[in-house]
Order: sequence, then C-alpha cells, then structure tokens
Amino acid sequence: MKHMGKRYIAMLLLAVLLVGVFPGMTAVRVHATEATRKKLQEAEDEKKKTEADLEQTKEDLQNLSEEKNELQGKLNSLNSQLKEVSAKLEELEQMIEEKEDEIEKTKAELADAKATEEWQYECMKKRIQFIYETQDYIVLEMFFSSANFSDMINRSDYIEQLAEYDRMKLEEYQQTKELIALAEAKLEDEKKELNDYKAQVEVEKSSVSGLVSQTSTSVAGKKNEISQAESEALAYEQQLQEQEEDIKQLQEKLAEEIRLSQLAAQSAWRDISEVSFAEGDRYLLANLIYCEAGGEGYAGQLAVGSVVINRVLSSVYPDSVVGVIYQGGQFSPVGSGRLAAALAGGSATQSCYQAADEAMRGSTNVGNCVYFRTPIEGLNGIQIGGHIFY
Repeated sequence: MKHMGKRYIAMLLLAVLLVGVFPGMTAVRVHATEATRKKLQEAEDEKKKTEADLEQTKEDLQNLSEEKNELQGKLNSLNSQLKEVSAKLEELEQMIEEKEDEIEKTKAELADAKATEEWQYECMKKRIQFIYETQDYIVLEMFFSSANFSDMINRSDYIEQLAEYDRMKLEEYQQTKELIALAEAKLEDEKKELNDYKAQVEVEKSSVSGLVSQTSTSVAGKKNEISQAESEALAYEQQLQEQEEDIKQLQEKLAEEIRLSQLAAQSAWRDISEVSFAEGDRYLLANLIYCEAGGEGYAGQLAVGSVVINRVLSSVYPDSVVGVIYQGGQFSPVGSGRLAAALAGGSATQSCYQAADEAMRGSTNVGNCVYFRTPIEGLNGIQIGGHIFY
C-alpha cells in the first residue's frame, strides 16, 4: 500500500510537471502521428502529381509555342505570296486595259480603212461607169480634140493609167484592211490569253487568301491554347506553392509528434499487471488489429496490438484500451468508419484475437513503440511487414 502511495505521488508530480510544460492542458495529448504521416505522404504524392502536371503543361506550352511560330512563319510566307499574286493581278489588269486600248485603236483604224476602201471603190465605180457610158463620146472627144495623133495617144494612156491607179489603190486599201483585221484578231487572242491567265491568277489568289484565313484562324487558336496553358501553369504553380506550404506545416506537425513520442518513451510506464481490462476490450482490440493489419502476418498483427497496449501503459496516453483507440485522430480506421463496420460485422480473424490476447498479456515484439505507419524515407524504426514501428 505504501508502495502504491509513492507511485501515485510520483505520477501526480509528473502530471504537474507536464502541465507546467504545456500551460492550459491537464494532460499531455499526443497528436496522431500515423494520421499526420499519412496526410504528409498524401500531400507529398499530390505535390509530385502537381509537379508532373506542371511539367507536362510547360512541355505542352513549349510545343504550342513552336507550333504557333511555325504557323506564324507559314502565315508570313502566305501573306508575301498573296502580295505577289495581288501585284501580278494588278499588272495583268493594266496589261488587259492597255490591250483593250490597242484593240479600240485598231478597230478605229480598221473602220477608217474600210471607209477609205469603200470611198475608193465608189470613186472607181463611178469612173468606170462614166467611161463605159460615155466611151463613144470620149473616143470622139479624144479624136477631135487632140491636137495631133501623139496627143490622142497620150490621152488614151492617161485614161488607162487612171484606171490602173484606181485598181492599185483599191488593192492597197483591201490589203490594209486585211492587215488591220489580222491585227485586231491577234489583239483579241492576246486579250483572251490575258483574261485566261488572269482567271488562273484569281483562282491562285483565292486559294492563297483561303490559306491565309485558315492559317490566321489556326494562329489565333494556338494563341488561345497558349493563353489557356499559361493559365493552367500559373494555377499549378499556385497549387504547388500551397501544397509546399501544407507539406511544411505537416512536417512541422510530424516533428512535434515525434518529439512527443520521444517524450512518451521517457515518461513513466505502468506494469501490465496494473492494468484492469474491461469487458469488450479484447473484441475491440482484435477488430482494430484486423483493420490495421488484417492482411499482414501474425508478427505484424501482434505489433499493432503491442502499440495499443504500450499506449495504455504509458502515462501520457489514456489508461484504457477504449480510451487509447478512440483518442481523437489516433487510428485512421476509427475516423474512416472501418472499425465501426468491423465491430458490427465481427470481422476479426482468429489470428487477430490471438495477437490481442498476447498483447494484453504484456508480450511485445516492438519494444516500447507507440506509433506505426507505412515506410517513408528518413523514418527509422522496427519494420514488420508493411509498417515501420517507432
């Protein structure tokens, strides 16, 4: 009895000291290191995913920029081509206009030639008609009015020369008319060729204009995609910054929990013989073991049970199995509802019950460890199955 009194006084002094260390608290409340580590791991995984997404977005942005530059180069080339085609069209239109002026001028010359031909022809007809109708009179006139025979011969030659001149001029005008007609036909052919070429160039211009419009639309689309990718990259960078801040806070919290874990290891511990287990503790512990290590071997199941009993024995945790398991945020199956489902269905296996029995008898294969989690880099402890115990 005296021994128990000394132990009670020692525990009371320890509680007073702990209250002095943490003002406003009646007992040291250790945060859920396992849950924090899980959150930290999830945060780091999310950060890696965000970094991968950001890297992919930057790569996409680079590709989009290259595609936009290629399209811009193509657009510049097409604009130059369109400018050349437009200049060619203007030149052709000028040539066609000049050709039309030549044709109009040739038509005027042809009209003049035809008029001259018709006038010359009419004059010749009149002279021929006059000579024909008055040939007897003319012969007598030449005979009687000639001073001599030589004069009469000269007058006869003059009439013949006049008729020959008429025929020559008529032929000359006919040839001129034919040459002008040929020139007009040639000009019309040249104009037709120019119009045909102009039509081809207009088709080319239309095609190039369509490509310019299409490429301009593509460039605008790429600019929009780039803008969207830049927005996504900015959002990822902000998200990454927030995640890094969350990780920093979780790391600080984890460091504090490890410190408290070490404090618990250095604090007073009860002997297993001093623990009075309540009815239902075995059932509760076995089902928690099932939730935390149901897929592990027996050693892993015993290790989980040992952690729970170690906390019951530690002075910085609740002194009952129920208190330890349901302490706020200590074991994730409690918060997720898995433990409640296991309890309702009686899911614990025989090996889980065996591990609970052995742990409740004081056996431990993890020493005084009061935490466990899945392995992460930099965490040292006892590894059993898929967990690190520390």
